[in-house]
Amino acid sequence: MTLNCNGNYIDLRTPKVMGILNVTPDSFYDGGIYINEKAILAQVKKMLNDGVTFVDVGAYSSKPNAETVSETEELLRILPIVKLLVSTFPEIIISIDTFRSEVAKQCIEAGAAMINDISSGLIDSNMLSTVAKLNVPYIMMHMRGTPQTMQQETDYDDILKTILFYFSERIASARQLGIKDIIIDPGFGFAKTREQNFELLNNLEGFKIADLPLLAGISRKSMIYKTLNITPQEALNGTTALNMIALQKGSKILRVHDVKEAMECVKLYEQLNA
Repeated sequence: MTLNCNGNYIDLRTPKVMGILNVTPDSFYDGGIYINEKAILAQVKKMLNDGVTFVDVGAYSSKPNAETVSETEELLRILPIVKLLVSTFPEIIISIDTFRSEVAKQCIEAGAAMINDISSGLIDSNMLSTVAKLNVPYIMMHMRGTPQTMQQETDYDDILKTILFYFSERIASARQLGIKDIIIDPGFGFAKTREQNFELLNNLEGFKIADLPLLAGISRKSMIYKTLNITPQEALNGTTALNMIALQKGSKILRVHDVKEAMECVKLYEQLNA
């Protein structure tokens, strides 16, 4: 199970960590922190030193009810950051968190290596064909609606069957266009209640579809801090606990805000299974 990222073959037999870099003013946890070059470079350097494999850069907040950002504004936010990171850290593997094909295209041309799409190509009908032409790994996530409407889209007859059907259809569409490296993200917190998120995590091994790698994005989300009656800033311990569950259930990539702690989690998991 490998991913081809700009000629770097990433072996996912050992789980990897993806660090989150939000260059938005309104992310639920770290909005507005990384908006100048000095802060961005310091954070990415720390992530790389802590052992991160991928850095996921996003310029459009996907938290519930997030404000809409134009494509022009998204590009203005993200492109300079991609260019800065590639020039400063030549070996970096950048993932682009976007649902817009033009943003994906321009960022890959600027040196990014992977696309992380919360909509699996359903918001922008050109996304799948663009990814196929770019020949890069593609993370497809389950979501209903948009970040502005998803919290009203949580009524499922059988959430596990619904998501499995969703991925079977999206994978088939991607394969038909020639997309080779696909990663599955069940979409914790996206059009799902707190109880549904835990049901999803408890049955995560059921999403090992066609031997495709699983990504778990649980970091500091409301399923943790609302359950514990704390804030996102206090949710690191809960994140680590659930990340270990995600690894035991088959996740190959942990998408996190806190790389050092996630790497420790992976090392302990590997020792458990040595």
